[in-house]
Amino acid sequence: MAERGGRRERLDTPRDTRRQLVRRPSYDADTFGVFAEQFARFMGTATFLAYMTLVVVVWIGWNAVAPDGAAFDAYPFIFLTLILSLQASYAAPLILLAQNRQEHRDKVIAEQDRQANARAHADMEFLSREVASLRMALGEVATRDYLRSELRALLAELDERESGRSTE
Repeated sequence: MAERGGRRERLDTPRDTRRQLVRRPSYDADTFGVFAEQFARFMGTATFLAYMTLVVVVWIGWNAVAPDGAAFDAYPFIFLTLILSLQASYAAPLILLAQNRQEHRDKVIAEQDRQANARAHADMEFLSREVASLRMALGEVATRDYLRSELRALLAELDERESGRSTE
């Protein structure tokens, strides 16, 4: 069957005859996620804070000291506020995307840890059963002291028989 838009066509549904005037942009979610993580990681550094502080200081300094014709943002610095708000409005979703990807990775790692712990627990139970069976088997094995006492008893019995024959 032919595939359209990632879905298989069904014979019991009519075809979509509308064509989109503008194609939806396609992107690789993994590549975009890696970009979001790098961006979020950079925004959490002292370097980013230093750059942003430098930009804001230069912006305010230029617009406060420059002649009237060269200043592009008057005193309330509305344009600076707009730029910072725009930067924050893009940064927030990118940071959330990076956090979601990290959360997904943490879940996968936690599941792998849980499976490894379950395997280790099963191995420990198996080994403890083996040790218990070895202890039980060793309980039935004759010890050196037991063998010595039995051999002494046999030797004493043989001595008695020998002494009984010699007296006859």
